[in-house]
Amino acid sequence: MKVLRTPDERFVNLPDYPFEPHYLEVDGLRIHYIDEGPREAAPVLLLHGEPSWSYLYRKMVPLLSAAGHRVIAPDLVGFGRSDKPTRREDYTYKRHVDWMHGVLNTLDLRQITLFCQDWGGLIGLRLAGEQPSRFARVVAANTFLPTGDQPPSEAFLHWQRMSQTFQGFQAGRVVKGGCVTPLAPEVVAAYDAPFPDESYLTGALQFPLLVPTRPDDPASEANRAAWEVLRRWEKPFLTAFSDSDPITRGGDAVLQALIPGAKGQPHTTITSSGHFLQEDKGPELARIINEFIAG
Repeated sequence: MKVLRTPDERFVNLPDYPFEPHYLEVDGLRIHYIDEGPREAAPVLLLHGEPSWSYLYRKMVPLLSAAGHRVIAPDLVGFGRSDKPTRREDYTYKRHVDWMHGVLNTLDLRQITLFCQDWGGLIGLRLAGEQPSRFARVVAANTFLPTGDQPPSEAFLHWQRMSQTFQGFQAGRVVKGGCVTPLAPEVVAAYDAPFPDESYLTGALQFPLLVPTRPDDPASEANRAAWEVLRRWEKPFLTAFSDSDPITRGGDAVLQALIPGAKGQPHTTITSSGHFLQEDKGPELARIINEFIAG
């Protein structure tokens, strides 16, 4: 497997991102993660999606660690400071899940509070379904766990098609387009930092094609198995979806209806926020997570 590694100088002096880098190795790949707060505390695991990286959580990490939590925010393989395989076939749904299982196992994370958004949920809900004993609770935001048994929304299909026809794909431009709040040019540039040129973008370009959209998708059976666990999930499960995301709109109602642990929880809609609600309302999300854990 040929792998690229973004030069460290691309990550110097990024705005509001003072965190020391941490690395571990899974299947020969170097994976970067933020690790803030007391090491002995129960972890809050923050999983990002497409085409962002742990920079997305910079507004939340300090507030969560200040509340006494250990905060772990990995960069998925192909993103951020993590290694980037160069061939599209190197990226599969199963491999993404297995790479993050490697993070959980290597760090031996237990009593996890999972916060997941976008592909962070497609991966994170699989992790919870496959290693439920490691998780104490889940907060899901603008995400879902598709099996392909139901047709995807037109909004998602439009994004999937558009993602493959971009001329000069720019991660920062995509994130900016998924926010309600205007992003400063230096923030947009920070989302582009992991990708010095197109050769580093293979994972970002492949991700939209890995979402199961038909019942016989290679990931469908494993997602159905995860759903079997989630349909019996009694641990606390909270939804915190935004009010302005056409791609995942209505997904919170599905999760609330199907997961027993969602019953009676203080589900919330984050107003004036788009798909990347961590950018739009990061401090509010951190407060919601802190209160959920305390409750």
